[in-house]
Amino acid sequence: MAHEEYKPLLDPDRHQNREALQDRYLRKVQNNNLYLATFAAVLGPLSFGFVLGYSSPAITYLKDAEDPELVLDKNSASWFGSIVTIGAAVGGLFGGWIVDRIGRKLSLMLCSLPFVFGFTVIICAQNVWMLYVGRMLNGFASGVTSLVVPVYISETSHSQVRGTLGSCVQLMVVTGIVGAYIAGMFLSWRWLAVLCCGPPIIMLLCMCFMPETPRYLINKGQRDEALSALRFLRGPQADHEWEYRQIESSGDPQDTSFQIVELKNPSIYKPFVIGILLMFFQQFTGINAVMFYADTIFEEANFKNTSLASVIVGLIQVFFTALAALIMDKAGRKVLLITSGVIMVLSLTLFGVYFKIMEMNLHNSSVLPSPSSLTTDPGDNLAALALGSMAFFIAGFALGWGPIPWLVMSEIFPVRARGVASGVCVVTNWGCAFLVTKEFHNLMDSLTSYGTFWLFAAFCLLNIIFTVICVPETKGKSLEQIEDHFRGLRAANTIQ
Repeated sequence: MAHEEYKPLLDPDRHQNREALQDRYLRKVQNNNLYLATFAAVLGPLSFGFVLGYSSPAITYLKDAEDPELVLDKNSASWFGSIVTIGAAVGGLFGGWIVDRIGRKLSLMLCSLPFVFGFTVIICAQNVWMLYVGRMLNGFASGVTSLVVPVYISETSHSQVRGTLGSCVQLMVVTGIVGAYIAGMFLSWRWLAVLCCGPPIIMLLCMCFMPETPRYLINKGQRDEALSALRFLRGPQADHEWEYRQIESSGDPQDTSFQIVELKNPSIYKPFVIGILLMFFQQFTGINAVMFYADTIFEEANFKNTSLASVIVGLIQVFFTALAALIMDKAGRKVLLITSGVIMVLSLTLFGVYFKIMEMNLHNSSVLPSPSSLTTDPGDNLAALALGSMAFFIAGFALGWGPIPWLVMSEIFPVRARGVASGVCVVTNWGCAFLVTKEFHNLMDSLTSYGTFWLFAAFCLLNIIFTVICVPETKGKSLEQIEDHFRGLRAANTIQ
C-alpha cells in the first residue's frame, strides 16, 4: 500500500504536488544497486568503444601486413572502418524489435555474443572478406547495444541521477576507444582483437544478476517482478509501492504494442522527430569520420607519432565526457548542447584554416597541392594549431553532442513506443555514420581538406539553431513528467 503522504500524486488534478512528493520519496532511495546495474550495462558501450577504436590501429598494421590476402589498400581500409556502421544500422532495427519482445535485460545479454563472434572471426581471418564479416558482426552488436543500454539505464534510474548515469554510456564508449588506441600501440591487430573480447564476456556474466527494468515489467503486467526490481534498485527504505503506482499511472496500456497509426499523435511524433534529428545532427558533426581516421588525419597534418596523437585526443574525450556526466543533472541538457555546438563550430573552422594555410604554403613553394595528402612541414605553430583544433573539437563534442542525443532518446519516448522509436533513431544515426565515414576521403578530395571541415562546421551551426528551437529541457524530470509534456498536460514543473 502506498503511504497516505504520497497518494495526492495519483490524482491527475494535483500535478503541482508531484515534484515535492518525488523529492520526499527520493530522500529514502539508496543508489548502490542502481550503480551496480548501470556498471553491468555500460560494459556494452565499453565493448562498442573497443569496436570503434579498433579500426585506427588495425588499419595501420594491415596496410603493411605480411600476408598479401590481408593487406588493406585505401578503398578496403575505408570499408574496414565504415562497414561497422552498416552492421550497427541492422542491429538498431533488430534491437528495436527485440527489446520490446524479450525485454531490455535479455536483449543486452544476447548482444554480447556477436561482439565475441565478430572479434573471433577477425582473429582467425585469412583474407579481407573475413575481416569485413568480423567487423559487420561487431557493428551489429554495437547497434543493439547503442539502443538497449540507454533505454535500460533510463528505465532503471530516477530523475536525480538519470542524466549522470545516462552520460556514462558515452563515457564508456570513449573509454573503449582510447583503450583500443593505447593497446594498439603495444599489441598486434590479432592480439588487440583478443583483448576486445573481454568486456562483452564480463557484461554477459554481470547482467545475469541484474533485474529487468521496472517500467518494462509494469507495461507487461508483471506486478510482483516489477516490485522486486524496484526493491533491488531503490533499497529497502524507499516506498516501492508509490513508485510502482507513479509509473502505472502514466497512462500506457499494459502489454499494448505500438501501432504506426499512433504517429499522428503529438505525444509520439514530436519526440520521434526530435530523436531522429538529434541523431542526424550528431553524425554530421563529423565525429565518427574524425575518430575512425584519426591516425590518417594526423599523418596528413604531418605528425610523426600519429598513434600518440590519437591517444591524446582520446584521453581528452574521456576527460570531457566524464565532466559532462558530472554536471549533466545540474547544468541541463539544452545548455550543454548549445555550448558543445559553439565549441565545435569554432574548432572545425580553425582546423579548416590550418589546412587552408597548408595549401597556400604548397602554392608558395610551387608544389602542386593535393588536399588529401599534405606533405610539407607546417612548422611548430601550425602543428600546434592542428592538434589544438582537434582537441578543442573533441572536448566540445564530449561535453554535449556526444552523450546527450543518446540520453534524450532514452527519455522522450513513451514506454510502449520506446523500442520502435529508438530503433529508428539508431538506424538514422548509423546510416548517417556510414555515409560520413565512407565518403570522408571523397569529401577531402572533392571539397579539399579545409572545405570538408568547414562543411562540418556549418552543420554544427545548424545543430545550435535546432537545439534552441526544438529540444526540450528534461533535467530533473521523471519519465512520466516528460511524457506529460509531449501530451500537452500542464503541471507546476512544466518542461521548458
